[in-house]
Amino acid sequence: MSAPAPAAGTFDCRDAFVATLERLAAADERIVAVVNDSVGSSKLGAFRTRFPDRLINVGIAEQNMVSVGAGLANGGKVPFVSGAACFLTARAMEQIKVDCGYSRANVKLCGISAGVAYGELGATHHSIEDVAWLRAIDGLTVIVPADPWQTGAAVEAALAHDGPVFLRLSRMPVPALKRTQERFAIGEAEVLREGGDIALIVNGTLVHHALAAAETLAAEGIAARVVNMACVSPIDEATVLRAAATGAIVTAEEGLAHGGLGGAVAEICARHAPTRMRMLGFPGFLPTGSAAWLMEQYGLTARGIADAARDLLSAGG
Repeated sequence: MSAPAPAAGTFDCRDAFVATLERLAAADERIVAVVNDSVGSSKLGAFRTRFPDRLINVGIAEQNMVSVGAGLANGGKVPFVSGAACFLTARAMEQIKVDCGYSRANVKLCGISAGVAYGELGATHHSIEDVAWLRAIDGLTVIVPADPWQTGAAVEAALAHDGPVFLRLSRMPVPALKRTQERFAIGEAEVLREGGDIALIVNGTLVHHALAAAETLAAEGIAARVVNMACVSPIDEATVLRAAATGAIVTAEEGLAHGGLGGAVAEICARHAPTRMRMLGFPGFLPTGSAAWLMEQYGLTARGIADAARDLLSAGG
């Protein structure tokens, strides 16, 4: 299933992923790519042409793909193991847990087309559980970039980090976010907008929707803080606690909120700062429909986030 061309002013973050990977590979011969017959969907065709001896295609064998990546890491390489997020994480969970997490292998797992980007292909191709189950693996860093710049920065950070990393990469077009400072560090959140009435903690494709929701709320006299929590594990607990000080938090993510970003934020608040919350995400297996329709149906839009914020504030508890 080919992705639609991005609308004007929006970008496919896979392009930032491969551009950064090629640039880094030109300077670092340790970098190799490992794929599961996913050269096209990972957009690694140019990488294969430029570095023909540094791309390993194992075929449709995700468990083998992750283990090959771990073996390459043990041999001193830095493998970027790339495939559709739904198959990479579900089929190879034991290998991710044991060969990467338990073994602390220096493997960079790149989950392509995460969330509901495959749309009409349905629940078998949706990757909405991935953050929930991967953040339970000890020592595995989980990053959900929000736009092209952050995607490139996350790839650079993954290379510099000594240990297993999961990069959750969407194919859904998103705009480039406006920033006063470009800084990305593992375990550090990005506050894109200040506000003291409520906090919106989001990541990935939901970040630009949260910013639009904050604009709508501002027109109504509600000051919403917007936190881009790209790194779900390890999570920036200090920023979560500052968000909790507003007295209300809405989380939103393109995946399961229970166990995902929403669950991670709720755990921190439950332990240290009990706070009113709404967690927006998908409830479980989804009906067939386009990605845009699914996001609309489950309130994962600017309007849905604004509505949840108003509801939470009006409830008062």
